Amino acid sequence: MQDFQSEIRFRTSRSSGKGGQNVNKVETMVEAVWNVNDSIFFSEDEKLRINFKLKNRINKEGELLVKCSENRSQIANKNLVLKRITDLVSRSLYIPKHRIATRRSKSSIERRLKEKKKNSEIKKLRNNSIL
Repeated sequence: MQDFQSEIRFRTSRSSGKGGQNVNKVETMVEAVWNVNDSIFFSEDEKLRINFKLKNRINKEGELLVKCSENRSQIANKNLVLKRITDLVSRSLYIPKHRIATRRSKSSIERRLKEKKKNSEIKKLRNNSIL
């Protein structure tokens, strides 16, 4: 996958939650914004795939937004946002292999049927025995 981190813009704001008085003073929440359609690192097919797979996370302007306010430091939140956005994009670009249907061999079918007959015989013997 391409390293598209240079295209990501960051915005910071005050976050709620832990931090005491620090919450009211420091902008620790980080929001990463990446415009998928303007990217120079991905082909048109890859952009279409990203837009389709992440359609619920991309806004009308074609921007992927990821927020993080879990940590008390802005740097830690920025690293988390970068990790999350790259994970999202890499998962959306993954193409699963197509399964090729195969037939079971005759010997495996016969083996299975023999095992079933053997088990049914064992169970019949249990029923017939008088205690």
